Formats: sequence, C-alpha cells, structure tokens
Amino acid sequence: MYFSAKITETVSWIGINDRKSDSFENYIPLPKGVSYNSYFINDEKTCIIDAVEFGSEGNYFKKIRQNLNGRPLDYVVINHMEPDHGGALSDLITIYPEVTIIGNKKTLTMIKAFNHNFDESRFQEVVEGEILDLGYHKLTFAFMAMVHWPESMATYDITEKILFSNDAFGSFKSLDGGLFDDEVDIASFENEMRRYYSNIVGKYGVQVVNVIKKISTLDIQFICPSHGILWRTDIKKVINFFNNWGQFIPDEPGVVIVYGSMYGNTAKMAEALGTDLATYGVKNIKIFDASKTDSSFIISDIWKYQGLFIGSCSHNNALYPKIEPIIFKLQNYGLKNRYLGIFGNKLWSGGGVRGIQNFADASKGIEVIGTPVEAIGDPTFENYKELEELARLMAEKILNKKIEKLES
Repeated sequence: MYFSAKITETVSWIGINDRKSDSFENYIPLPKGVSYNSYFINDEKTCIIDAVEFGSEGNYFKKIRQNLNGRPLDYVVINHMEPDHGGALSDLITIYPEVTIIGNKKTLTMIKAFNHNFDESRFQEVVEGEILDLGYHKLTFAFMAMVHWPESMATYDITEKILFSNDAFGSFKSLDGGLFDDEVDIASFENEMRRYYSNIVGKYGVQVVNVIKKISTLDIQFICPSHGILWRTDIKKVINFFNNWGQFIPDEPGVVIVYGSMYGNTAKMAEALGTDLATYGVKNIKIFDASKTDSSFIISDIWKYQGLFIGSCSHNNALYPKIEPIIFKLQNYGLKNRYLGIFGNKLWSGGGVRGIQNFADASKGIEVIGTPVEAIGDPTFENYKELEELARLMAEKILNKKIEKLES
C-alpha cells in the first residue's frame, strides 16, 4: 500500500515529501525539507492536479497506478509549469500517452520550452471561468499571472469547494504525517511559510493581494497548495498571512539587525544596538551575521518585524559582499512599511554605509531613522552614544511611545 491520503472520498493527496534535497531552486536551504503536492480526483473522468519535481518522484507513479486501479488517466491540470511542479510531466505523458493536458495559452508555451517534442494535440486550452466536467466534480480556473510565473493559475473544484491554489498559500517543510492545519503544530510551519513567501513570491505582493480579492467570493472549504500543509479548519488564518505579507504588513513589533563585518568592528556596533534596544524596552530583537546566516532566514524575519538595522563595513569602496545581495533582493522586491537604521565602519574612503543609504534613497515606503553612524576603525565612545540614540529613535517607532534618553 503506497501512501496517498484522502482529502475527500474522491480526492486524494498523492504528493512527495523531499527530505533529501539541500536547497530549493538550488539556493534556498531546506533544513526541514519540502513537499511537492499533487492531487488525484477519482471521477467518471480521472484527473491529476499538478505533478512533482523530476528526480523526487519516489512512489509518485505507484500512487497514481494505485488510485487509477486499472482505469485510464484522462486529464492532468497544470496550474504552473515551473519544474518543481511540472518536472515529472514528461514521464506522465510517456506512461499515459492518451492523457489530455489542461492549461492556459501561456502554459502551452512553457510546456514546449521544457518538452520540445510535445504533441500540441494532447493539450486542451482553458480560459478563466471555463468549466471542466469530470462527472461529479466540476472544475473551473482562476488565472493568477505572476504569482509567480506568467502562466500561473489556480483550479477550483466547484463541487467539493476545494481550491488547488498553486504557489499561493504554500510553505517550505515536509509533511511529517499530518496533511491538514488541524493535524499539525501550525507554529512549526509559520516561519517556514513566511520564509517561502518572502523569498519566492515576495516580489509580487500586488498580484497576491489581487488574487486574494479574486477568490474572496468563493466558498472555500479546502485550500490545497503545491507545497506545505493543506487547510480545512482555519482557512482565514492562512489567507490573512498572505494578504498581510503581500502588503508588507509586519507580523508583530520587533527589530532585525543584520550586519557584515570582516574584523569585528561592525559586529561590535550591531551588538551595542541590540543591547540598547532591549534597554529601551524592545523585546523581539534578532541579530544576524550575514556571513553566517543564509539570507533566506534573514529576509523572512525582515518580513516579520517592522524595524530594521543594516550595517556594513567598507569593502573595496563598496558594500560588504554578504550584505550586497540582501539589499539587492529587498530593493528588487520593493520592501516597504519599515523603519531603517544605518550603521557601519570604514577606514578611509568608505562605501558600506553609502551603499545602504543608496538603497534607502531608492526605496519608497522605507523611513530612515536618525543619522547613519559610521565608525572609523574601532568604534569610539561617541559612536556608541550615536548608536544608542539610533536605538532610542527606533524603539519609539516600534513601541509607539515617547522614550526619554538614558542618563550618561
């Protein structure tokens, strides 16, 4: 018996848990794994919703054979052709040569990009709102371009009120037995859900919010994404998560301090900021050495908290190499609704603080707190007093109250 789990009497999860891969998209660490969710609908016409990543199939095809139980496979709906969804499609087509592939016009272009000899006669194009009749189940489609590829769409089962949501509402972390939100510790998924959103989908916040508006009229009893847990109990919770993240609304008060330091002087400044923030009453403080912590975890916490300090030593008259890609991603993703404090270190011409300031100047919706603090070599007493003032100003913003300066 190969494991496939019932969602309803006629809909099953036939996905794969990947606990072996080191990284997602070959650069984002997967310390807790990831699931590739695929779904089987057993009806007069049989149908699979999305496939799994090539090379991670495991028992995937055995699960399909078991669910088909000798029947033909009629349809495969491809919500998204990115290889972590559609990688196994070419093998599916080979094993089931009579299957019809369902997608939109842009889906076909993507299929042909990955499968050069694809027979177009096996493809059935659908438009938004069209209904695919499987017998008992009636499927319809909502396009969600750039969440997060041009051809992305979601499939809605009108009959059983299931939203197969593609990358929307997805998460890192493998499924360790339980599939649904009421079967797992949600807190163990929340950080991995935010890390998934902020690093994969985060650039497309406007599109995410528009999709949420689009589906708001649907009666949704199940959300079945392409990665992570399935939702059936607290559906509003996951929708609120993504709606807030899409608008860059922080989860809770707090401050991230991220720094790049070659010889420890910028690190000293970061530690001082953390101590000063705590003294002024800020409780949620995260300090990250960008040379040690992968940027995906740092960016996830930047999405979580409203306050942000970025510090960089000067490196060849520019930003420190481990800070530069973080700043590039934040700017590329359009980070906003954040308070930013700037600090760093130089010896002669500088470049670190200047690079952070350039990011701030180019970013709409980010409010710079106070005056940047740039030490020359080992931070001086005056530098530490300047950092203390930065921390006080940040604490006032985060705690939303007036805070008096500490006595010298």
